[in-house]
Amino acid sequence: MRVIGWLDVLAFLHAYGARVLVVFAVVLGLWGAYHYFRNERLSGGFRSTYVIMAGLTPVQGLLGVLALLAGGHAAAGLLHMVYGAFATLFVPGAYAGIEARREALILAGASWIVAIAFFRGISTG
Repeated sequence: MRVIGWLDVLAFLHAYGARVLVVFAVVLGLWGAYHYFRNERLSGGFRSTYVIMAGLTPVQGLLGVLALLAGGHAAAGLLHMVYGAFATLFVPGAYAGIEARREALILAGASWIVAIAFFRGISTG
């Protein structure tokens, strides 16, 4: 019988969190695109959900760093970490300083871009 250690728990949470964030970003991308093509303003629900994704992204990165410190490794190494750092900086950066007229376009596009970054992070390691 194998005993589950901290590394196993952290690696599981990091892998599971990555998949959750991909789904989160795709849903936000679809939701934002819907509002954009209907020429509607984004709802408070969309904005708050986007902020939740912006908060979960660094938590996901922290889980990865803790797994690394516990003895784990990313298969592709640095490239995997670059995707994580990009997403951590890009998600809140896209939210900052946008005008209401372009909000749906920018946040939907940012959601699609970060979904790709999350997916690439998963595929590298």
